[in-house]
Amino acid sequence: MKATLNFLAGLGLLAAGVGIYTFRRMRKNSRQMLNQVADEGYETAMDILYPQKQMADCKLHYGPVLPA
Repeated sequence: MKATLNFLAGLGLLAAGVGIYTFRRMRKNSRQMLNQVADEGYETAMDILYPQKQMADCKLHYGPVLPA
């Protein structure tokens, strides 16, 4: 019983470690993408730099934006 419990605890720790690694990796990639967009300047939009990535609920607007 104790060996099974130790095995399950080790398996749980391994799964948690993989989950944390994956989450941090995704966050790092997102941060790198946003930093690249910021370095390009405000004229370059996300859809120009990353055309393969779909932006959810993004209203595409060409031209100047006037405040409401």
